Amino acid sequence: MKKIVLISFTFLFFALSVIITSCSDNFLDVKVQGGVTTGTDPNLAQKLVTGVYNSLMQGDSWGNGDVHGFAFIAVTNIMSDDADKGSTPSDQAVPVGDLDNFTITPTNRFAESLWSGHYNGIGAANQALAALPNASIDAQVKKQLTGEVKFLRGYLYFNLVRMYGGVPLVLRVPADATDANTDPAFQTRAAVSVVYDSIARDLQYAADNLPLKGATGDGHATKGAAQALLAKVYLYQQKWPQVFTLTAEVINSGKYQLLQDYATIWRQAGDNSSESIFEIQTGKFNNANLKIDNYTTCQGPRTGGSGGWDDLGWGFNTPSPNLVNAYEPNDSRKAATIIFINNTGNHKGTVLWDGRRIPSSDSVQNLYYNYKAYTSISKEQYANTADKDRPKNIKVLRYADVLLMYAEAAVRTGSGDATGKINLLRQRANLLPKGAVTLDDVLKERHIELAMEHDRYWDLVRQGKAAQVMLAAGKSNFVAGKHELLPIPNSQILLSGNKLVQNPGY
Repeated sequence: MKKIVLISFTFLFFALSVIITSCSDNFLDVKVQGGVTTGTDPNLAQKLVTGVYNSLMQGDSWGNGDVHGFAFIAVTNIMSDDADKGSTPSDQAVPVGDLDNFTITPTNRFAESLWSGHYNGIGAANQALAALPNASIDAQVKKQLTGEVKFLRGYLYFNLVRMYGGVPLVLRVPADATDANTDPAFQTRAAVSVVYDSIARDLQYAADNLPLKGATGDGHATKGAAQALLAKVYLYQQKWPQVFTLTAEVINSGKYQLLQDYATIWRQAGDNSSESIFEIQTGKFNNANLKIDNYTTCQGPRTGGSGGWDDLGWGFNTPSPNLVNAYEPNDSRKAATIIFINNTGNHKGTVLWDGRRIPSSDSVQNLYYNYKAYTSISKEQYANTADKDRPKNIKVLRYADVLLMYAEAAVRTGSGDATGKINLLRQRANLLPKGAVTLDDVLKERHIELAMEHDRYWDLVRQGKAAQVMLAAGKSNFVAGKHELLPIPNSQILLSGNKLVQNPGY
């Protein structure tokens, strides 16, 4: 178990250091800087931007900060009806069990580390944006780098506003500790609408100044990524004409298409594919040891019962019976999303796509596991094959999501071809096409297509269905008007001198 580290309120908004790695000159590797500025060292501007990308890889769920680690998995998947905590009942009953069961309190460590991690990233983004205007680089390159940083800052705030509601809107580097402790922007919550407006400005700048896919390296934000994320921001605000227009632009750009095989998306061969709009780069793309801490190992199948096999992880974030039963017959996405542990008593086990055999249920802790988080020791390239915590690219945005957003906006506005877009997904999933689709058809397709991809819980909240679905799934502690948001961490309220106001019900 990791020791919790209390981070001062000022530090969260004064996070000026860049996350450092130093293995090679690859995309996410940043060298330590000293005594130079962007005006004297043209390379520093790119390195500062790279530091912001690096902030997306934080996974210190029990400590200094999480953006896409175990805590992120818990509040996006495990809190939803699609997944259960998994492992054994007593394993991580706090903080993970409290999230799964909706007994969360303002001292929950995962809620604290998500707050810290996102503001660490925002601090890095603000530092880069402060330094870029004086950079001795081409003006167009400067606009592109600024666009990348604003895309990333917009994404970080989009996560924050969905998790906590209104949050401190920190858009600059404070001059000093006094500035950070006296400007209300650093210590009080902005209204949800104000946060969304700021996100939209950042993403619109990015859309106006970033190149199309193919004109920049893998892993960099692009015009299509900015448009797709902005469409998603408008989706949560129910601004349907804007969602329709932006998704149509991404579709009509001709830069994206669905992969023929759904299962390939979640393998190394599917990284940065034609379906990828934005994904976090790890492993093969950079150096083989670069990864988000605990992302794969916390979800890997776990030994149990008779044991005696080389298990793959801790056994958390297990697909729920609700998800298992949500698929239509013959939907190929089911087998690509869920690892089914053999429970027939014949001891044949389960053979995965790479030939690896997982024993039957007498030796495995849970019956279902997240196939989208699986990485292969034998068929994929990583330096340390004995390490269960192996690199895995995180698909933040993919083309299927754009088709789903377009279809939802089309139904809600009565324009466009919602049916055609939905049937593209159904065709790939080996399902018969639909006739004229309804809103329920679109939302069901969204549920299945994006299952276990960190979208379900927030989707239910923005649809106003969280209470209904959670209670039907047996999560009887869910309280409408409270659990749609995480609590503001109590540590941050205290460090702000009680200027931060807690969410209702906590």
